[in-house]
Amino acid sequence: MRLKGLFQKQQMMRTVLLSLVPVTLMSVYLFGWRVLTLMAVVILAACVSEYLVARTIQKEKTRITEAALVSAVLFTLTLPPETPYWIAAVGIVFGMVFGKMVYGGFGRNFFNPALVGRCFVYIAFPTQMTLQWAQPFTGLPGGFARFMPQASADAISSVTPLITFENTGEMMGLDRLFLGSIPGSLGETSALIILLCGLFLVLKKVASWQIMVSTIASAGILSAALYFTGASTLPPLFALLSGGLLFGAVFMATDPVSAPKIKGVQWVFGVLVGAISIIIRVFGLFTEGMMFAILIANALTPLMELKARDWKAKRKTAVKEAAA
Repeated sequence: MRLKGLFQKQQMMRTVLLSLVPVTLMSVYLFGWRVLTLMAVVILAACVSEYLVARTIQKEKTRITEAALVSAVLFTLTLPPETPYWIAAVGIVFGMVFGKMVYGGFGRNFFNPALVGRCFVYIAFPTQMTLQWAQPFTGLPGGFARFMPQASADAISSVTPLITFENTGEMMGLDRLFLGSIPGSLGETSALIILLCGLFLVLKKVASWQIMVSTIASAGILSAALYFTGASTLPPLFALLSGGLLFGAVFMATDPVSAPKIKGVQWVFGVLVGAISIIIRVFGLFTEGMMFAILIANALTPLMELKARDWKAKRKTAVKEAAA
């Protein structure tokens, strides 16, 4: 099969890939060109795994969906900069097979494949996923002149702003959190770029603004309530700008397949994601709760949509009976 006919064209997925270009370039600037080699390994592993499983099921006319490329890029951007290539490959294969293909492939999966893979490596390889954080480059040309941070070669680790706050109570400046010159996963550092990319997706009508707004709003409101009542020491604005909350709200929670399609359910879905992520951050053992929050909400989505359709049908019946 020719390479040209190997991929199933999906315009929506191409738009998502386009929106991820600024985030990827920012990660290269912060952490060097190794970001792209890591991404290339993940894309190859994702495409091969989807093709082989699809080939087994479909036998003929097997094509790789462009959604596989989106899952691969998103998965890569959730990883720490120094993640070993083999761990990244294992993670995306697990996500594609057990988060997508076991349900029948594109359009049938309940869970976000990138997050399924991220959850697996987070649990299976905690040292590499939680303890090794490279110090980002600063100034010009930044990582565009290096393959990877020097700290990696010197085995000097840094920590993310959220981990620093949890361990010491020290809060990094909000300006650095907003612009992104901080340690963290490859795609989660710059709140400014993530928000601009989210605006692009909304304008292109590719992602649900209802999910984005409700996720961020519920996380902000709950974190503010906990902070001002003394139940938490995590300041609301710091909670929104640190960790993967914004990245998850913009790119992960709005996944066209696993996210709800009904508008009312989208609001409930976003509220659940934002609230659960803050609850896990504040009261759980995990520093970052966004990944678990989205997967939990994914699991509840079919039930919520079923109940929404039932309610709508009953309401329509009641209106007809009243009119009669």
